[in-house]
Amino acid sequence: MGPHPAVAAIRLAVRRVLHDILTEHTPAPDTRRTPAADTARPSAAERVPAPGTRRSPAPDTPPAPPHEPRPLVLVACSGGADSMALASALAFEAPKLGIRAGGITVDHGLQPGSDVRADEVVLRLTELGLNPAESVAVTVGREGGPEAAARDARYSALDAAAERHGATAILLGHTRDDQAETVLLGLARGSGIRSLSGMAAVSGGPGAARRYRRPFLFLDRQTARKACMVQSLPVWDDPHNADPAYTRSRLRHEGLPALEKALGKGVVEALARTAQLSRDDADALDAWASQAEASVRDAAGLLECAKLYALPPAVRRRILRRAAIEAGAPAGSLFARHIEEVDRLITGWRGQGAINLPGKVVAQRQGGRLVIRQG
Repeated sequence: MGPHPAVAAIRLAVRRVLHDILTEHTPAPDTRRTPAADTARPSAAERVPAPGTRRSPAPDTPPAPPHEPRPLVLVACSGGADSMALASALAFEAPKLGIRAGGITVDHGLQPGSDVRADEVVLRLTELGLNPAESVAVTVGREGGPEAAARDARYSALDAAAERHGATAILLGHTRDDQAETVLLGLARGSGIRSLSGMAAVSGGPGAARRYRRPFLFLDRQTARKACMVQSLPVWDDPHNADPAYTRSRLRHEGLPALEKALGKGVVEALARTAQLSRDDADALDAWASQAEASVRDAAGLLECAKLYALPPAVRRRILRRAAIEAGAPAGSLFARHIEEVDRLITGWRGQGAINLPGKVVAQRQGGRLVIRQG
């Protein structure tokens, strides 16, 4: 008898991601052959050693390449149902593929006893067979609000852990429900299509374009919780996830249930599908903008307003956003309204003054050129 369907589902999701990691990590074999190698090829009889003997390589045979170290994959685990299910699946699947598996839990220090909770999670990860298994304490700032500040601190700690241990990838336990919430939050902010695309199945960190993997984006939260229950895995329910002071918590416990009551079941699945379709479109527009950018700059590298005006708005605004970020505007603080103001210097020019952007960046039109620089 096989595992419970929920357990089978989480293991399959992780197995697919680990296969992808192995494919990316394993170098392609060198299939080149030299004429000398062809002429020196032994006969079939020569290739078969006599019984009881061990053939050593010929003196002129080049040494085998050094053994590739086994990749290390870490799981970010809060102790909640989603990440504990993910940790259990990683612990089960990684050894079968020759992958080392470890776990990291981040202590945000936002609740009394958070250090004790972190130690308990490390113990559970160790019991699953993950090594290394460690807790990292962080200090959460205030920039961007409590949720954004905690997220920034968490990812900084995970990036540092990956560098410290030489990890190839870090698995995150975001589910289809999390994806639906992310899409709705982007919609409520009036963000563009990139925000509506939600979380990527693969995303990067400093110096690592494909560090973070999200195996559960196509699984619902209940599947992960059920997998923990049937495996008798203890889980910790973060009280912040039920605190109405947090926007995502209100959306989870009030907003989404109200939508499902009004529109029927399937809202979560539809929002997750919207995220994927939006991501495909956003990727295509980003690629178009990258190709078009060189054509709208003059010999000095300045953006030419007339050429920008001729581009489709979605492409033009992507170029403007990228230019603002390159000038020093923090990407997380640069919103659609900022880019719209800069865009009006091109599409609605009336001699208006400079536009102030986050990060002390200034955008202004001068002699038919758009200048975006530190103010």
